[in-house]
Amino acid sequence: MDTIRGAAGPPSCSWTPPSQSSSRSWRRRAASVAEAPSSSVSGLGAAIRKDVPILEQSINGRPLVYLDNAATSQKPLAVIQAMDDYYRHYNSNVHRGVHTLSAKATTAYEEARGKVARFVGAASDREIVFTRNASEAINLVAMTWGMDNLKPGDEIILSVAEHHSNLVPWQLVAQKTGAVLKHVRLTDSQELDMQHLRELVTPSTKLISLVHVSNMLGAVLDVEAVVDAARSVGAKVLLDACQSVPHMAIDVRALGVDWIVASGHKAMAPTGIGFLWGRYELLETMPPWMGGGEMIQDVFLDHSTYAAPPARFEAGTPSIAEAIGLGAACDYLAGIGMEQVHAYEQEIGCYLYERLAALDKVTIYGPPPSAKRGRASLASFNVGGLHATDVSTLLDTAGVAVRSGHHCTQPLHRHLGIPASARASCYIYNTFQEVDLFIDALKETIDFFGEMGME
Repeated sequence: MDTIRGAAGPPSCSWTPPSQSSSRSWRRRAASVAEAPSSSVSGLGAAIRKDVPILEQSINGRPLVYLDNAATSQKPLAVIQAMDDYYRHYNSNVHRGVHTLSAKATTAYEEARGKVARFVGAASDREIVFTRNASEAINLVAMTWGMDNLKPGDEIILSVAEHHSNLVPWQLVAQKTGAVLKHVRLTDSQELDMQHLRELVTPSTKLISLVHVSNMLGAVLDVEAVVDAARSVGAKVLLDACQSVPHMAIDVRALGVDWIVASGHKAMAPTGIGFLWGRYELLETMPPWMGGGEMIQDVFLDHSTYAAPPARFEAGTPSIAEAIGLGAACDYLAGIGMEQVHAYEQEIGCYLYERLAALDKVTIYGPPPSAKRGRASLASFNVGGLHATDVSTLLDTAGVAVRSGHHCTQPLHRHLGIPASARASCYIYNTFQEVDLFIDALKETIDFFGEMGME
């Protein structure tokens, strides 16, 4: 998988042989799957799900088919056990004690930071700031760099497809600084229009903040075009990588952006933990956001001096167990190999799209898998004449978990002229058989409403 400038990998549904560098742990798991399909990539879901205990249950008398992974992922035993080990054996605060438990906790916490740094190709673990989630990470940049550097007339370029977390913080900054918000529109294939982006960029543009992979459209951003446009006027680039970090190999230095944000809970890690990556020389210029313990160097009654990044941005007792869990999740995914993860998701994502597209009255949003940059392994859709919530509710009675609503993209839904959509999103523990179960349940749902005269 090409990681340069955020490439999405194979744009078609054709199978790509697994890399020779596949991890030994994956080979062992794949070899143990008795009924795996003929290719090892296609057998990944069946192998991985054995590590995820929550999937071994029934809902409403049917096997659970969990297809809400774009909202949050399930957790492997390796992550659960890492957090359990912390609480059972060395629960203590970090950085503040010289006793044995504190030293062990500090070591594990900082080792987790290093694991995240390696996972995204950071130059140093000092470039990783732990946050509660990606929303907090964007707010951190907005309320530090944004408030310090933006003035009336400066331009912030966003898009109509952004998650609310990449809209609201910049709206707040614009209200306080007088900066101007601009929004990239969509192409006919429902991808971000790069020509329109270039038209929006002016010498007044100071920031371009865009989603790497859309959580509703599944569209993959042309990061190279964004970076080139930003650098032409000296603007900064922030990438919302919540839907890319868990699903493809990311190299932040190759991407060429200034910051990325991601949430742990979408990447097999716990809730309550995420991170900001930023170029260190840029982090050094950013003032503190929250005050308290840990983020200081010296405190006097009337003023304080501040620690260097990342401590400057981590006030108070952090989410220690959650950070350790995030580090364990990075280890787990790295052990499989993100090239393998992405190759499998291209396969199952294409299969999901094709099965959905074959159904009458179903509209799928976003570009097709055959688009130049492909698409994520998710599909937001609507069934003609039915509300997405009604569809999702009836699917739940069949044990199928999908999301319905606006997916924190109300402006995008308005742009598309729809009040809501249903969304099925796959991850590495989902199988092709589960996609079939979902499609069968959706057919039953459509038939049920048809019999009720509700279509």
